Amino acid sequence: MKPIPENLVDVEKFMQNKIGLGESFDLGVRKLKIKNRDVHIYYLNGLCETQFIIKLIQEVVEINDNEELQHDLFQIVENRLIHQSVTPIHTLDELVDQVLSGLIVFLVEGEPKGLVVDVRSYPGRQPQEPDTEKVVRGSRDGFVENIIVNTALTRRRIRDERLRFQIIKVGERSKTDIAIGYIKDVANSDLVDVIRKEIQNIKIDGLTMADKTVEEFLVKQGYNPYPLVRYTERADVAATHLLEGHVLIYVDTSPSVIITPTTFFHHVQHAEEYRQSPAVGTFVRWVRFIGIVAALFLLPLWLLFVLEPQLLPEPLSFIGPNEETNIPVVVQIFIADIGVEFLRMAAIHTPTPLSTALGLVAAVLIGQIAIDVGLFVREVILYVAVATIGTFATPSLELSVANKIVRLFLLIAVATFHVPGLMIATTIYIILLTNIKSLNTPYLWPLLPFNPKAFLQILFRRAVPGSKIRPSIVHPKNRYKQPSNS
Repeated sequence: MKPIPENLVDVEKFMQNKIGLGESFDLGVRKLKIKNRDVHIYYLNGLCETQFIIKLIQEVVEINDNEELQHDLFQIVENRLIHQSVTPIHTLDELVDQVLSGLIVFLVEGEPKGLVVDVRSYPGRQPQEPDTEKVVRGSRDGFVENIIVNTALTRRRIRDERLRFQIIKVGERSKTDIAIGYIKDVANSDLVDVIRKEIQNIKIDGLTMADKTVEEFLVKQGYNPYPLVRYTERADVAATHLLEGHVLIYVDTSPSVIITPTTFFHHVQHAEEYRQSPAVGTFVRWVRFIGIVAALFLLPLWLLFVLEPQLLPEPLSFIGPNEETNIPVVVQIFIADIGVEFLRMAAIHTPTPLSTALGLVAAVLIGQIAIDVGLFVREVILYVAVATIGTFATPSLELSVANKIVRLFLLIAVATFHVPGLMIATTIYIILLTNIKSLNTPYLWPLLPFNPKAFLQILFRRAVPGSKIRPSIVHPKNRYKQPSNS
């Protein structure tokens, strides 16, 4: 950690050698003469608000006309910097980090320290409703790629003096800002410490994939397809989890916030349920549960009835294809299911004006013609479509894709071993989910281990006045959401 040289020529040479001053067009230095002493201002174009810098330079230049040099020039410059965020620094490493983060640094000749002024203006979009978490009623502001804006959106909803945001720089080259958000007298201190240590121990060049890279270091998921943390782009959802005792991770350049710890049932809830009355919210939640179950088990069950029609009761004997095809039904299901995944990927990469045309081509041309030529039977298209709708009804994209992978394995088990295959594969699936832990949190809580009161709150959306206790799974310091009457 080299101290800042008192000779500004040495600082300029260091900046030229270290970060390419004079080579990179967006890196600059403004040299001023104040009371016969040099003052240098280092900045990075594109990340600074030019108007703020001009105003600050104007204030510093006026020292020549309005100040008698009876005091220390460094203190005079510090007092003239009309900004709420002015911080002294003492090392060259701090100088480099701050300049490359978009802040500007004032250096005064003869002083072994500098002044950092936060005039950052990161390029980005304005807060708007996230595409993946839309609600009929509710706020329309969502997180953006600017960590300062994201923490401000949270502060707007929780004006508690105990709300904390601890910032850490991660990445040898990217030096990405990561903020750990929690409420001091609610969140479990051990959980906060574990997350802080895990983030500080991340050793990598850069976090170009932002929060996803942090997640992989944090939970060490491996090839387990099920999500171990929850992402949200809604500020109201993030604030709700903070008040419950969760710890949130904000990563600069990402519009998503990581919620920890989470269980399977965190991924099947949606903000819309809490924007409606408890009865309507419960109904919406049950419909969503049915969709998720259909996404998992509808196709394997239908295939089982096709392979073992004697299992069907007489009133349901119509289930199953009525016409013969040359392609086995299980192969048809796989082709159709993977084909839907092709369409989903194509829709993501297709410009919006062309997405309608893509849907017409998929539905009319591919689907209908495939049936007419005998590639698919009609029921395969029907049940694959219903399972796909259930997949899209899953609030969490990560959970929906994981369920699709499990569904394909269930189909293989049914096609190979019929009834025993479905039973054994389902049992293995439940055992695997039971053994998953996210930051030492049982993944199927409150079903396994069973907590009756908490599980009832999963099944039924309770009114806010009746929800007085925070979830025990986060081990909150303060269990009660509402103050007692005494």
